[in-house]
Amino acid sequence: MIEVKIARSDREREDAYDVRKKVFVDEQGVPLSLEIDEFDNTASHFIVYDDRQPIGAGRIREIGPGIGKVERVCVLKELRGKHLGNLIMHELEKHAKLAGMTKIVLNAQSYAVPFYEKLGYTVTSPEFMDADIPHRAMEKEITPQ
Repeated sequence: MIEVKIARSDREREDAYDVRKKVFVDEQGVPLSLEIDEFDNTASHFIVYDDRQPIGAGRIREIGPGIGKVERVCVLKELRGKHLGNLIMHELEKHAKLAGMTKIVLNAQSYAVPFYEKLGYTVTSPEFMDADIPHRAMEKEITPQ
């Protein structure tokens, strides 16, 4: 059974980190010192489980009044294409709305821009490099609940 939940325990947070390490550090070559950062302590982390196995993750943090920043959205390579990224984004956006946020920003890896555009995000920057990977800034207005 696929379940997306907010990480409420140290174990759940470690599960999110484990997925991120597999995707960003092992697969994409991002240095661990960049992947696990100072914002991990204050961000809200979400984890996707398939029968208690962690298979996806993402985080959101408030970066200004009413502005949330989505980061570290990932799914294990062997499970991509199954709409798990949509599930993660839905939960992150739901969390943002409940927290009273009115805008979500993110820095998408350039290859993933079409994924975020399908979810209503708009590109707001030229391409830039982050951890030696091309990115584009994107944003979406949301209505708080």
